[in-house]
Amino acid sequence: MAEGWARHLGGDAIEVESAGIEAHGKNLRAIAVMAEAGVDISDQESTRLTDDMIRRADLVVTVCGHADQHCPVLPPGKRKTHWPLSDPARATGNESEIMGVFRATRDEVKVRVAALLENLSDA
Repeated sequence: MAEGWARHLGGDAIEVESAGIEAHGKNLRAIAVMAEAGVDISDQESTRLTDDMIRRADLVVTVCGHADQHCPVLPPGKRKTHWPLSDPARATGNESEIMGVFRATRDEVKVRVAALLENLSDA
């Protein structure tokens, strides 16, 4: 969702890559809630973080405790920020409740991405 929002809100002003400590493929619930907000992430797929991605990055954003704890040590000059978000893929309950968690996460991620983009444009 963060990659989708960054591409949607940042346009051509930034280059975005998304990856994680583990790859999980596509999440149909994430695709659905982002589509509700007018953002198509259906071409995005969870991939594993690589050393090459880290070398190219100016900023690494981790979005859950597991990722923050297991993020590789970054080379000098690389910035990292952590957003302590719960993983909606771990939500439990009925489908309506789970989708509610995905929507709440989508909205929180949008706010955080918008603030990050604003801070980057001020720098």
